[in-house]
Amino acid sequence: MAAGTIRAVIARHGLDARKSLGQHFLLDLALTTRIASLAGDLTGRHVVEVGPGPGGLTRALLESRAATITAIEVDRRAIAALEELRAEHPERLRVVEADAVGRDLTQLCPAPRHIVANLPYNVATPLLVGWLRQAALWERLSLMFQWEVAERICAAPGSDAYGRLGVLAQWCTTPALLMRIPPGAFWPAPKVFSAVVGLTPHPTQPEPALFATMERLTAAAFGQRRKMLRGALKPLGGEALLARAGIEASRRAETLSIAEFDRLARLLAEP
Repeated sequence: MAAGTIRAVIARHGLDARKSLGQHFLLDLALTTRIASLAGDLTGRHVVEVGPGPGGLTRALLESRAATITAIEVDRRAIAALEELRAEHPERLRVVEADAVGRDLTQLCPAPRHIVANLPYNVATPLLVGWLRQAALWERLSLMFQWEVAERICAAPGSDAYGRLGVLAQWCTTPALLMRIPPGAFWPAPKVFSAVVGLTPHPTQPEPALFATMERLTAAAFGQRRKMLRGALKPLGGEALLARAGIEASRRAETLSIAEFDRLARLLAEP
């Protein structure tokens, strides 16, 4: 399908991209097909797509061997466009009008589940953190972010981009930068590059209480990056907690490995 066809859908339904919804639409089916392929073999999988807009990526997912695709969209204008597509694929495509933020998407389809999405920029980070809390229920997540957010997710300890988001993502999954996408691929063109990140959940996942503890720990550790850990973690036990973990109190959060954060979180979670 040519980009012009997607443009026609946008024009027919008055789908001008709205900044308030973080919308940037992909028009080129060759590109969306490549993005869908980065999700791996979807044979028999149940895919959830968040923020499908006019359905460019949805069309590519329908060309895969996924068992079902559930498209969740908050913009009512896009719902009408997606319903046209659903009429062509009534047995495989389901359209849900809802806000994905704070919603348990695992309730929309059975396992094995994948998320494949060009995420709205303004809610991408809270969406990801919510999905990390239940990573055990997803087989894989293939998500598009602004380049800066993608860098943070995959950043190594000691790098400028390493922070709370990277620790949470790497603690629960193995993330990988799969593709860099220029602004001109979108309409309207954003001011920054984007990237597709693949996240494969680890076989063993933290319990919800431990995940909540890690959120508290990383918020404190990275809340004041220039502080030594003895100061940043003072409300959580400070030097005593660090001593129990065998971590030098003069270090800063960005120098800690995922394993060291894990050790601190587990000690902090002890009754």
